Amino acid sequence: MKNRRTRVLAAALLTLALTGCGSAASSDGMSGMHHGSGGHAHATASGAAGTGDTTGHDMPGHDAGGHDAAAGDGLAAEQGGYRLDLAAAELPGGSPAELRFTVAGPDGARLTAFQPEQTKPMHFYAIRSDLTGFQHLHPAMAADGTWTAPLTALRPGSWRVYASFVPDAGPGKGAGLVLSRPVTVPGTAADTPLPAAAATTTVDGYTLTVAGTPTAGTATELKVTVSKDGRPVTDLQPYLDTFAHLTAFHAGDQAFAHLHPQAARSAAGGPELTFHAELPKPGDWRLHLQFQTGGTLHTAALTLRAV
Repeated sequence: MKNRRTRVLAAALLTLALTGCGSAASSDGMSGMHHGSGGHAHATASGAAGTGDTTGHDMPGHDAGGHDAAAGDGLAAEQGGYRLDLAAAELPGGSPAELRFTVAGPDGARLTAFQPEQTKPMHFYAIRSDLTGFQHLHPAMAADGTWTAPLTALRPGSWRVYASFVPDAGPGKGAGLVLSRPVTVPGTAADTPLPAAAATTTVDGYTLTVAGTPTAGTATELKVTVSKDGRPVTDLQPYLDTFAHLTAFHAGDQAFAHLHPQAARSAAGGPELTFHAELPKPGDWRLHLQFQTGGTLHTAALTLRAV
């Protein structure tokens, strides 16, 4: 009987010891997971502040639709080890200019493999500090990875150029990125006041009305209705595989946001277009909506306030 009690007690002590080891292992594991999660959140917050991620450890993730959501606000020149390099930081004003640039991969070599995003391997943007002069280009790449963006005449002042792309090589393969750098155009600069926030704007005889109030950092649905002469427009033509392309820039710091359309080109060509908007910070945003009719590309602009 005594031996039986001894065996039972020994078994109980062994069970307690194993349980204690398991708890310690679980605690260490959770601590490690918490640390990793915290580090990732910090990297995301830094990107949103415009510093970007230059460590090469964190890359933007995929959204539910299988597309890649560009992380941060587009104000970083380097993220996830990928870096935007410009051949010149100053461009002449008053006449068209070609800006050459490259994208370096995490290994330091020029990136030459890109996945198409909305039918193009590279989307290149230019915007002045007062959010005027918007340009959206699809530059050509040489065999050595050098891109050439043919910019139209730029007004004197401070500009920022953005490269939006999806790498097809390296640890960030398949992840959307937006990198940017400032560019100066010498000469006397005079800012144009930002138009007040409004729900309606007109361009080339078309009226566009935006419904929806975006909340910073939260996914919001924006609906854009296109009309002409008081009648709904239903003959929008596909542009970049959708019926409209919408880009936004934040007043004050030129933060970037690309608003993705929710309907593909197989849907009706107007009059209503729906966009998935996720603006990273509150304040005034200058929206540039591009759409095509009769073979002509139109670009409408309006100011929208995110709360």
